[in-house]
Amino acid sequence: MNNATTPEFVSAALPAKGWVAVYADLIKARLTLLVLLTTLVGFYIGFRGPMDYLLMFHALFGTALVASGAAALNQLLEREYDAKMRRTADRPLPSGRMQPVTVMLFGGVCSLLGTIYLALLVNPLTSVLGAVSLVSYLFIYTPLKRITWLNTAVGAVPGALPPLMGWAAARGELTGGGWALFAILAFWQMPHFFAIAWIYKDEYAKAGFQMLPAVDPDGSRTAQQSVSHTLGLLPVSLCPFLFQLAGPVYLVGAILLGSAYLWYAIQFAKRLDVPSAKKLFFTSIIYLPLLLIVLVADKIR
Repeated sequence: MNNATTPEFVSAALPAKGWVAVYADLIKARLTLLVLLTTLVGFYIGFRGPMDYLLMFHALFGTALVASGAAALNQLLEREYDAKMRRTADRPLPSGRMQPVTVMLFGGVCSLLGTIYLALLVNPLTSVLGAVSLVSYLFIYTPLKRITWLNTAVGAVPGALPPLMGWAAARGELTGGGWALFAILAFWQMPHFFAIAWIYKDEYAKAGFQMLPAVDPDGSRTAQQSVSHTLGLLPVSLCPFLFQLAGPVYLVGAILLGSAYLWYAIQFAKRLDVPSAKKLFFTSIIYLPLLLIVLVADKIR
């Protein structure tokens, strides 16, 4: 079998997918929805006075374009490595459902249009933040994944920028409240990604990604990092209350949710097995939307 025909055989062996499902995979739809959710919360919490729903739409649409473009271009850069991991082998490029040129054009157009859209219809500051997120994600975080486990900390920056973008769209400036939302996302991501990296550590190692669990055989550093960042998240999550963005209901909710997240991180640190990593992962994906819901519900107007 020669290499020219291999994609055809691989593609034929995979289940058929409609174009909507293929593009949903290309833009990492679930991750993009999380980006939009946190952008929306940043906008809502940051906005003062009667809500400007048209501006909100522009902020979300422009952010969606940038996030979709970043996801597509990330897959373009990592297509060879994605093909080596079972969890990513079904993505559009390694599966042969899409061609690199198509993905490059789609990702490039979305990214460019998104940054221009934000600059013209929201404000230049939001556009700059979107561009910073895009560049740091593609050209700093992505290559670092094959160099050092510190890529996770670097990747937390573009991952935490969406709520700050929402805040900038609403306020036209960066102030303490917006940075508090950024910090919450940054701290939240670390245990979340360490749990994923532990579950798939063998696959990451096989693909050549330098994730912490792949270079930490006894798991001691992974355990320490997971607990320390979850512990750090607790006081950071109280900042919206301290900045008078949210009231006492949020304060209680943040303490309870943060304590639960910390407890599961400690359990993971004690056991260092896949079941406890999965529990920490599921706790992380429950924690964030619940915290944001309480924050929005108890916003001080």
